[in-house]
Amino acid sequence: MSVASFAAQAQELKIGYVNTERVMREANLAKAAGAKLEAEFSKRERELKEHETRLRAAAEKLDKDGPTLSEAERNRRQRDLVEQDRDLQRKRREWQEDLTQRRNEELSLVVERANRVVKHIFETEKYDLIVQDAIHASNRVDITKKVIDALNAQK
Repeated sequence: MSVASFAAQAQELKIGYVNTERVMREANLAKAAGAKLEAEFSKRERELKEHETRLRAAAEKLDKDGPTLSEAERNRRQRDLVEQDRDLQRKRREWQEDLTQRRNEELSLVVERANRVVKHIFETEKYDLIVQDAIHASNRVDITKKVIDALNAQK
């Protein structure tokens, strides 16, 4: 009798599962955040690549011209190259840190909106439990598409 009672209670539970990674990959809001970051950081990335190309060309020129240069001139050019390389590495590190910080900011906004959508679904559809990023979940409890659709419907 108690087993039948427990089985009846278990059937009454309404459980949902949300794949956060899929939401972050497929939701228009997340795609827009990615495009915004691309637009914001692509110019600096291009400048870094150009700087790297110029530095590589200068190093090749030094290798080619090295035998004909005086030792003092060769040493000066090598110091300049080392200094330029340090500058490039510093700029690349700053760019990466800025990109990471902005990506985290943008993604946190997407996560916040997605969590509000999940909470709304939880309350309006009377779920008992909604989990994110489970190891295994059946399609029967997967509400990821519903969350993505609700996010995409928002303006």
